[in-house]
Amino acid sequence: MNTSAFRRTALVLAAASTTALVLAGCSAGATPAASGGSGDEKITLTIATFNNFGYTDEFLKKYTDEHPNVTIVHNKAAESGDARKNYFQKLGKEGLADIEAVEVDWLSEAMQYSDLLAPVPDDLKGRWLDWKEAAATDPEGNLIGYGTDIGPQAICYRSDLFAAAGLPTEPADVEALFDGDWNTYFDVADQYKAATGKAMIDSANSVLQGIVNQMEYTYDKPDGEVIATTNPEIEDTYATVIDRAVPNAAYSKQWGDDWIAAFQDDEFATVLCPGWMQGIIAGYAPEVSDWKIANTFPNGGGNWGGSYLTIPANGKNVAAAQELAAWLSAPEQQVEAFVNVGAFPSQSEAYSIDKLTGYTNPYFGEAKTGEIGADRAKAVTVRPFKSANYYKYHDALQNAINRVFDGTEDKTTAWNTYVAEVEAF
Repeated sequence: MNTSAFRRTALVLAAASTTALVLAGCSAGATPAASGGSGDEKITLTIATFNNFGYTDEFLKKYTDEHPNVTIVHNKAAESGDARKNYFQKLGKEGLADIEAVEVDWLSEAMQYSDLLAPVPDDLKGRWLDWKEAAATDPEGNLIGYGTDIGPQAICYRSDLFAAAGLPTEPADVEALFDGDWNTYFDVADQYKAATGKAMIDSANSVLQGIVNQMEYTYDKPDGEVIATTNPEIEDTYATVIDRAVPNAAYSKQWGDDWIAAFQDDEFATVLCPGWMQGIIAGYAPEVSDWKIANTFPNGGGNWGGSYLTIPANGKNVAAAQELAAWLSAPEQQVEAFVNVGAFPSQSEAYSIDKLTGYTNPYFGEAKTGEIGADRAKAVTVRPFKSANYYKYHDALQNAINRVFDGTEDKTTAWNTYVAEVEAF
């Protein structure tokens, strides 16, 4: 990815923005059509995503060049939570885009309303990794989401800040440094803080995310049993985050303005790094040249995030939206999105495309990010169960950590508040 691409990423990641691709001969006020996008009738298709899917203007223009009757308007929310709120306020009503992105942590909520979403055509089934497709398939066998990316995690780090702390700087040496469990990661963070007086970890809640994504059952079970307050793994994880991550974290949570601005400074030195985070880092710190990637992750492997494209069944352009969603999620386009922002493909066919396997990322010191992503995907051994209630339970635990970090509650009080909130759900 070239420097201009990274600067485009920074613009894409503004709090919320809208991009319209209008071809010559396309009327901005064209009447929506219910037909596909391959005919002559003028169609305006809207897409709603969040963070950065890699759908740059140039990327989307490839589609409109092939479909000169189509105009694409791309709306981007700052982060997943904003998109979720809008999605569930309007699903089944009016006001959603023709194509709406859904993040895996609230996919199960969307699955409750699968009858309000247009199914993926049968001839596209089998494109995706089995587990990616299964997660978006309802009890009637309808696939309701076009898988975009997955989030196998590595560790991104600032080599200049590691050098200042007396730590190794080359990826192979950093991989050896972090090889082990979460305590190994925290031990290095302690060493970093002792040497510099600063936090090594960007945010405490990113550590919570990393640990819970290595658990099969977190807050409830498939039979409906709620274990959010009784699961010893969750209570141990909470204690670990409070005791070891909070003292070594610059921020409690990600995505705030202060966290974003900190990428320009030296407030933290590591970020737990799924593929899509690479584009976030490059976009927020285009002039910082010392970010590198270690092909490792605490306690083995983990998947954070990954999304789907869904199509509201009451949309005005369902057939055309299906055609565009199929194109966006095809292997070739998934690889293009990967090159743009690091979003790692969810289709196995993409893994044999040379543009992915041989890709080196100049921003991260020519790291072989395609190869790293494939290695990290192989290291994922647990696929967590995430029910329709996962998001609210997880959000409540994150808020408990926020309160401890901010000093408004101590460790025990924050946990008790969390328990009370869960019991009130």
